[in-house]
Amino acid sequence: MRKPLVAALFALVMTGAGAAPAVAASAPESTPTHVSAKAAPAHTEAAPTLQAVSLAGTVALSNCSGSVVRFPNSADSDPALVLSNGHCLETGFPDPGEVIVGQASSRTFSLLNSAGTKVATLRASKVAYSTMTDTDITIYQLTSTYATIKNSYGISALTVQNTHPTAGTAITVASGYWKRLYNCSIDGFVYRLKEGDWTWKDSVRYTSACNTIGGTSGSPVVDQSTGKVVAVNNTGNEDGERCTVNNPCEVDASGNVTVRQGINYAEETYQIPACFTTGNKLDLTASGCVLPKP
Repeated sequence: MRKPLVAALFALVMTGAGAAPAVAASAPESTPTHVSAKAAPAHTEAAPTLQAVSLAGTVALSNCSGSVVRFPNSADSDPALVLSNGHCLETGFPDPGEVIVGQASSRTFSLLNSAGTKVATLRASKVAYSTMTDTDITIYQLTSTYATIKNSYGISALTVQNTHPTAGTAITVASGYWKRLYNCSIDGFVYRLKEGDWTWKDSVRYTSACNTIGGTSGSPVVDQSTGKVVAVNNTGNEDGERCTVNNPCEVDASGNVTVRQGINYAEETYQIPACFTTGNKLDLTASGCVLPKP
């Protein structure tokens, strides 16, 4: 799980912010540049035009990253939502098979603008949904609406795509905790990703360029061609171990296990919008909702 380690925070104190992974957001090493697709031959489809993804709409949690998100049917007057990981929940990791719904929370989030500057402190009213079963997500409901956040701070929520992502898609992992952007592509999908006692289904595997670190847990994974969230960053194999905590392994449909040291992963989010109805209300019985139930 990509939570910040005590050692990483100690390194910040010992080496100074300039040498730490939290490089200046105005010019991080992996800040994307605008790339326009060249004109394609008449007999082929033009490649999508890629756009620079920024940190606008991301948030920093006390131990993780996250983002303010909305769904295709969300209204500006709805209470805003923050998406992060299940293992970032302030009350601890949900157990395998555990689903948390409507848990009281007053957690705060630092809202960032495009340059990674904090522009506001947002507050949760509750944990709308959290689990580490099949996926690794926590969704907080805020005390503010999308309209209030937009009007007060000029920040729009990121939209969660409601269709399955595609292999080869250029993506950005945007970490509010470190104020840093990681750019790579979706390398493929993992039938089952197993880490310790937890198992996740149909996970996203990055190409090696997204070398995410502790603290990037919960970062939105943004499709560079649409600007929409297609996954939430959650883990990577650090030491080459097999299926242990911080060393997830891939398991295929036949049960074969593959270990990819140094490769990082995310959990898809396209299933989430179907579970939220009018007013951003969670309804796990809604048609098309396949998220695990309590």
